[in-house]
Amino acid sequence: MKKIILVVGPTSVGKTDLSLILANKINGEIVSADSRQIYKGMDIGTDKPSEEIRMRVKHYMIDIVDPDEYYSAGRYSREARQVVDQVISEGKYPIVVGGAGLYIRALTDGIFPENKKDYNVKRELRERVEREGIKNLYDYLKRIDPQSASHLSPKDAQRIVRAVEVFEVTGKPFSEFLNIECTPIKHNLLFIGLKRDRAELYQRIEKRVDLMIKRGLIEEVKMLREKGYDRDLDSMRAVGYREIHQHLDGEITLNEAINLIKQRSRNYAKRQITWFNNEKRINVFQVSENKKIENIAESVIKIID
Repeated sequence: MKKIILVVGPTSVGKTDLSLILANKINGEIVSADSRQIYKGMDIGTDKPSEEIRMRVKHYMIDIVDPDEYYSAGRYSREARQVVDQVISEGKYPIVVGGAGLYIRALTDGIFPENKKDYNVKRELRERVEREGIKNLYDYLKRIDPQSASHLSPKDAQRIVRAVEVFEVTGKPFSEFLNIECTPIKHNLLFIGLKRDRAELYQRIEKRVDLMIKRGLIEEVKMLREKGYDRDLDSMRAVGYREIHQHLDGEITLNEAINLIKQRSRNYAKRQITWFNNEKRINVFQVSENKKIENIAESVIKIID
């Protein structure tokens, strides 16, 4: 039985480079596990693989919905599992690549059904966060669902709101549904996790942000606004887009926006590192001057079969 290879780790660590090498060497195709690359037109700020790369190696789960379309981890689980089955049926290796821990978990371990949501409740909770800050809502989550709260950063507003929303809609803790209604995927899994020294990782993140600005992130956000995709959409809350919206609305300068993107990208990387540190199935490889991506690819290939 062919394995699903999962290349995971924080933003800017080198997942894309490793996945492309592996795909070429083992007859693989790439399944994105990035919660922002699913959106059409959001290319620069999500650092999507170029068209040229996608012509060389087939990619799935990229550019599948418009920025104003609701998309959940549950839907990702269903659709990505179909893709994985298709790739395996064609005799190829599915290489799942991304840093969205919730998407990875939804694919591998399953996620509860999606009828436990209410857009009015979610909107009210977001307004509450705007008024009171995220700390009050996080404290509330600790009282109603300590298990979920213990696995979330106190600053992770999106997931805190989601967990409270489930409780408000169902009267049951979010963690209860995760515990009883998950169905693991049927295929064998091989987790490959990449790590870098923190200082080097942060330097790579900052260089990536600078490159995004040079490549036209501001113009990309302007184009999205012209199409009617406003800053209140879930998609536009992504790091990079949110700050450029603030700049275009005259709330902050461009330098302030860039610095905020870098800071929030570093914070996001910290949360990703914490998430993947809790995943005990990962085979961890340290990227460094002495252990480059090409060398790691050779090591990974040896443990695939």
